[in-house]
Amino acid sequence: MPVLHTIGSVRRLCLALLAAALLLGAPGAAAADEPGWTAEPAAGSAAAARPSFYLAGPAGTVLEDRLALTNTSDREHTVILRGADAYNTADGAFAVRPVQDSAGAGSWISFGAAATVKIPPRTRAVVPFTVTLPPAALPGDHPAAVVATEGGREVGVRVHLRVGGPTLAALTVEDVSVRGKGARAVIAYTLVNRGNVALAPELALRAEGLFGGVPGRTARALPVELLPGQRVSLTEPWPAAPVLDDIDLTLTVTAPGAAPATATASAWFVPWGLAARTGAGLLGLGGLTTAALLLVRSRRSRREPPAHEEPVPAGNRAPEHELTGASR
Repeated sequence: MPVLHTIGSVRRLCLALLAAALLLGAPGAAAADEPGWTAEPAAGSAAAARPSFYLAGPAGTVLEDRLALTNTSDREHTVILRGADAYNTADGAFAVRPVQDSAGAGSWISFGAAATVKIPPRTRAVVPFTVTLPPAALPGDHPAAVVATEGGREVGVRVHLRVGGPTLAALTVEDVSVRGKGARAVIAYTLVNRGNVALAPELALRAEGLFGGVPGRTARALPVELLPGQRVSLTEPWPAAPVLDDIDLTLTVTAPGAAPATATASAWFVPWGLAARTGAGLLGLGGLTTAALLLVRSRRSRREPPAHEEPVPAGNRAPEHELTGASR
């Protein structure tokens, strides 16, 4: 019995020592995983924090700002600084291009002799940089970033850069289609920024069926920023899609300063699966329903102009504006 008691005591002691080691070691492991330094825009004259840089000026000028590097660790860090081109990913996240791909606004950024910075422990360094706008720089927004790198860690700070001159806010909505049925239906579409300034778009959806109006969606802000020239494909949930109808969809996208962009599409909703599961009778009904939908659509497409409207001679008709959309 004394031997067994001793073995049990030893086991309990070992477990206690192991638990203590884990508890004591956890903070050290977390500290080892911490990056040890941060990069952010230096506070301005009002000492207010800035999430990113905003610089603007006419082509041919030199702009200046400062980057703050803070060493929060107990050892020295050596950070390398550079400019980079920036873009938005399909899900709206900010990203920077690799060094070899920086041929745009990122190449206008220079840290001069301060491109390599040694930051002592518990120290904050403020590093100036310049942005030289080429004389031939096009007016509008040019996405860029300043990037700080040490080892395998890279931190990018966004630079909103605008070159003075005429600006154009313009966008289009294209490739509209309906995917799925019922509560799982979604509307797929593509937005394209045709101008030279970043856009914050809003989307509205209107739907008309053979049996009257169908619930759509009022204008709401989209979780995406469209940079100049950017094309992004999105989907919009449409849980109110009908079970049986022939729908004409109208998507209207707006953005501050831009003319509304509109695209249309049409989609049929026929419950073939339900008909197949409930027997040939409903299959026949589904066929009759489809024929009826075709007939109504055919008549609607051949509808004559109202009596009070005089037909416009062919030679005087205004050119039709093409609306890019997907039809089922």
